[in-house]
Amino acid sequence: MRLKKITLREIHLPLIMPFETSFGETSLRRILLVETDVDGISGWGESTAGEDPFYSYETVETAWHILRDFLWPILKDQEIASASEVWDMLARVRGHNMAKGSLEAAIWDAEAKQKNIPLAKLLGGVREEISCGVSIGIQPTIQHLLAKVEKELAAGYQRIKIKIKPGTDIEPARALRERFPRVRLMVDANSAYRLEDVALLKKLDSLYLIMIEQPLGWDDIYSHAQLQRQLDTPICLDECIHDVEHARAAIEIGACRIINIKLGRVGGHTPAKRIHDICQAKSIPVWCGGMLESGIGRAHNIAMSTLPNFTLPGDVSASRRYWNEDIIEPEVEVTRQGTIRVPSAPGIGYSPRLDRMESLTHRMEVLE
Repeated sequence: MRLKKITLREIHLPLIMPFETSFGETSLRRILLVETDVDGISGWGESTAGEDPFYSYETVETAWHILRDFLWPILKDQEIASASEVWDMLARVRGHNMAKGSLEAAIWDAEAKQKNIPLAKLLGGVREEISCGVSIGIQPTIQHLLAKVEKELAAGYQRIKIKIKPGTDIEPARALRERFPRVRLMVDANSAYRLEDVALLKKLDSLYLIMIEQPLGWDDIYSHAQLQRQLDTPICLDECIHDVEHARAAIEIGACRIINIKLGRVGGHTPAKRIHDICQAKSIPVWCGGMLESGIGRAHNIAMSTLPNFTLPGDVSASRRYWNEDIIEPEVEVTRQGTIRVPSAPGIGYSPRLDRMESLTHRMEVLE
């Protein structure tokens, strides 16, 4: 395979409802899409970098810069035997996984189309459908939260995740557990707490959560190990895990019992597979987290979630939970049983809606 051209495109996609976490509220997503031309075949990827450097130091601006000025020059006109080589070819650029992941994923899509097989099969996926959970942002009142969860459960979602932060944590979680005693429930702190908050976090043990996601510092694996020893509830690491070495360290020192794999955060399908494999060998379950992706990123998440150790429902949910109108067709839909059927068409299995993208495009650059 030879990479002939890449097209960078920034679209602005408004959310149906604002989404609030411990580090802020989002109502409009600036999304960087990457289209690759590999031997005349188009592949699509999406950078999950945010508008601001709060979840990660990467932003849409940094990803655009790294893709244009560093990653494209490394790969242009290079002979690539398979997409699995791309991650190592880009290794001389340190960090910037969200930029790397968007380009790497697009080349995986192109290779799957070239071989006329679904991306899930090319990755080694084993499922024809994946289980879905849902992520609910911080709500203005507990009554709003209860009503929202009731709606999502009625739609079939198999697991509920709520965002928490200091002052909005124990009471919402307790109210949900009392109203829905059998629901699979977890909380996500997005690094909002410190180790000194252990007494507060221990109160969550009585609520029978399936996990507490990333309670402490975004780069602090060691303190999570100290915290996990004091909690009955499993800790799941998200922001701390950027590569397979982080995963290995977290597992070996007991910093977590579950790992969330986000394609952009770890840099694409190849590093995601490596993290998946070490977690599987160590009996650490994994699941796919969400980053308010458009349909392009959502399609890649579906394919990744077919790998065998993705045994917990992920945050991959229906397009219509977030967007009035997505940029792919058909849109991602969730069955009444809380699953998404894995598409059987070649590549990511969904067709980009170029007319819709054009109407949302704020800038575009073609590199060839």
